[in-house]
Amino acid sequence: MTSFGDLLGPQPTLLPGDDEAESALLNHGNPADVAAAHPTASIAWAYLAEASFDAGETITAYAYARTGYHRGLDQLRRNGWKGFGPVPYSHEPNRGFLRCVAILAKSAKVIGESDEYARCLDLLEDCDPRAAEALGVG
Repeated sequence: MTSFGDLLGPQPTLLPGDDEAESALLNHGNPADVAAAHPTASIAWAYLAEASFDAGETITAYAYARTGYHRGLDQLRRNGWKGFGPVPYSHEPNRGFLRCVAILAKSAKVIGESDEYARCLDLLEDCDPRAAEALGVG
């Protein structure tokens, strides 16, 4: 049984994370330096996207979030995700990807890209019904 109760659905995808990138960020490393050193770590892109969004730099936030989103999709696929199924927010290494999707949604909404906003909300819902609320989207 999956963590979301679908007996026939795929098992949750649990990303392995990037210990070096996560440690650098937790130790207040510059997110741009961390992203440059660990470009596949969605968490670094999430930090950059969130900081840009909070600073009112919507297009920069959108670009960082889109990069982290695509890096996260690559990781998910390498870890067995087939484009659907649970990606639990409760699993810390999944949060970099989910945070990027959330900022991508928020940025898309600000610039009036309603189709992208809706796709991101749908993706968050499909990944984990609790993710959008936890990430302040919706």
